[in-house]
Amino acid sequence: MQRFNGKVALVTGAASGIGRASAMRLAQEGAKLLLADINAAGLESVATQLRDAHGTEVTCFAFDATDMQSCREMVARAVARFDRLDVLCNIAGIAGGWHFTEMTDTQWRRMLTINLDSVFAISQAAIPALVASKGNIINMSSASAKQGQAYLAAYCASKAAVVALTTSIAVEFAADGVRANAICPGGVNTNIHATIQFPKDIDEKLMAKLYPLSAIAEPEEIAAAVAYLASDEARYVTGIDFSIDGGQTMS
Repeated sequence: MQRFNGKVALVTGAASGIGRASAMRLAQEGAKLLLADINAAGLESVATQLRDAHGTEVTCFAFDATDMQSCREMVARAVARFDRLDVLCNIAGIAGGWHFTEMTDTQWRRMLTINLDSVFAISQAAIPALVASKGNIINMSSASAKQGQAYLAAYCASKAAVVALTTSIAVEFAADGVRANAICPGGVNTNIHATIQFPKDIDEKLMAKLYPLSAIAEPEEIAAAVAYLASDEARYVTGIDFSIDGGQTMS
């Protein structure tokens, strides 16, 4: 299946996890790729794999998601590379847990800056190119956007805001032919999931309902949804928040 022949996709967070898996999937389906991450060495490793495995035309951009100017400059350079953009995948993000009363202003602000502010800046900068191509945006939210979780107030707030931002973009630019959708995964087997820090002395009962199916998802399962929503097969899908959470939000 080659749903992205002739299409150009920009994927942030592409050095690892869901971003890497999404880049791999889009490359398998024929996309030209613009990969962005703060981890420049990781990006080059992924790019080499893509070129070797699929002959993908791929360019890497190092950027800092805490710096709005860096976000906008990355988009400008990426769009200039191919003079078009068809798909924007905002996947870069962080996670972390704290007792609500012990969370610092710095921890709260960093979470929202990376998970929300960067999505705003990148999407805003990309809109003119996406309007020109009748392209679309995939924003990576979380099951945490739909279900409050203990110790994850900043993460939940940032990801809920991503859903609201996505639906707003979908409404505002529908007449221009631009679609915007969010994906809301539960637990996924990534470095972020494996290394997330929780405070000491948490109430384990508050965490027990997060994974009704016990096993967590693999990044490739989320990437499959990215590829569908970004493709023309999903031309009638916009403004949704698509859950892939093993039943987490139904429990």
